[in-house]
Formats: sequence, structure tokens, C-alpha cells
Amino acid sequence: MGSGPLSAIATWPVPNVSAAIVRFDGTVETAGDIDRPFLLASITKLLTAWVALVAVEEGSIALDTPVGQPGCTLRHLLSHAGGYPFEGPAPIAPPERRRIYSNTGIELAADAVASATDIAFAAYFAEALLDPLGMTATALPSSPAHGAISTVRDMIRFIGELITPTLLDASTVAAATSTHFPELAGRVPGIGPFRPCPWGLGFEVHGAKQPHWMGAANSASAFGHFGGAGTMLWVDPAARVALVALTDRPFDEWAADALQLWPAISDAVVADGSAARIS
Repeated sequence: MGSGPLSAIATWPVPNVSAAIVRFDGTVETAGDIDRPFLLASITKLLTAWVALVAVEEGSIALDTPVGQPGCTLRHLLSHAGGYPFEGPAPIAPPERRRIYSNTGIELAADAVASATDIAFAAYFAEALLDPLGMTATALPSSPAHGAISTVRDMIRFIGELITPTLLDASTVAAATSTHFPELAGRVPGIGPFRPCPWGLGFEVHGAKQPHWMGAANSASAFGHFGGAGTMLWVDPAARVALVALTDRPFDEWAADALQLWPAISDAVVADGSAARIS
């Protein structure tokens, strides 16, 4: 089950788990069956956001294109500032009032990309992201907010794109992984309320959130997402390392354990990378 920080995942109370540490120098450590498919759950939002930003760079749509209720834009939807609920089509607040985590908002963003490109979103998802990165084991059979299926091997490829982008300009990536509407308060589902609650375009930004599913050692600039299928992924530019772990036990069944184990392994990964740089 791997060595170093990854050896700890053998103790996780999940039927199956696969994980990888990806360092910015290109080295990768893995544990478990990295070709086993798992539901990504809300990690799907990171892939969907990347695809939406490809459409932005192609000129098919703009971040400030109106989408949804009056005053709402693609930027609002991708950063959970559009005023839409977790589920359901009717907005519950005006845009830019609060960080309301919303599957509906991400689905509206994907619909807007599909309309702007005149390509079904699942097809554009494959054309814009999966095919060029060789993510042959990844599919989007349902919601662009939480429905993707993938493997750790494919997620290593996606993390490589996050670290050294080939499909997006560096300025777009910087915008995606930086906070939009920084004054907004909100709640990270399953974690708690934060004031402020920083979020990028699809990517949750760690900021000063504590306690949190990332580790205390993760920098404020770390970004990523966790999913209701017991999945988690973060990239830490300051620590120059990334971590992904996919499981097949729903988060709400082992949330108390996950919120102990995820920060612990995250801290161990950051510390392991720091020790390697010092030596």
C-alpha cells in the first residue's frame, strides 16, 4: 500500500482506496490500484471548470456572459456566487451576496458552454480535456457537477495539467485558482461556515480555513476539492506537491474519520516534501 505518507491510507475505513502524490519536479508515488475506476463526485467540478475555461479561451463564451438569473454570469456560477441552492432551479439569493455551494450553478455553467459551443457538454468535455490529456479511463455519464468517473492514473494526468498547463494560458489558470468575490462568506458542505469563504473558478481555495479537510500545513494558496464519494484532491503551489485519493465509501458514512485522516495525510505529504527539499 505504498510507503511514506501514503502508507497511512491502509488504515482508512473504506472498502477500496487508490492515491497518488504528485510533486512539481515530476516524481509520482502511488498506492492502491491506480487503474480502478471510482466516482469522482464533486471533484468533477474541477474538470468541468477547466473545460469551461477552454471554451472561454476559444472565445465561445466569456466569464462575464450572463447566465441564469438577472445579474448572474458564468464567473458567478463557477465560483458559487450565483445565488443558486445546492440543488434546484430556483435562485435563493441575488448574485454575489453569499458563497452558496451549488451543483445547480455548475450545471447551468455547463449548459451555457454547451449552448455557446453548439456541442453537447459531455462531448465537449471529452474533446477539450479528456482526449488531449489522454484521460482514456475518464467519462462523464451524468452531471457535470458530480457525475464523472475516473482513475488515479487519469487524475495524475489532470494534476500534471494543473501544475504545468497545456490547454490553458497561465493567466487563466492563475485566475481559476485565485479567489473571486473575496469578501463573500459561505459554508463548505460537511465542513462548516467560513467568513470569508474563498473560492476560485471551480476550485476551492484553502485560504485561512481551519479546521478544514486540507491540512494545517497546506498553504493559503492550496486549491482543490473533495467529493461526496469520499474523494479528495489538492494542489499546493507553495509546497510544490499535490495529492489525490479516490475511495468508494460515501463521505457522509465516514465524515468524522475523513476529517481526521485527510488533514493528517495532507500534513504528512507537505512535511515529507519539505524534508526532501531540505535534504
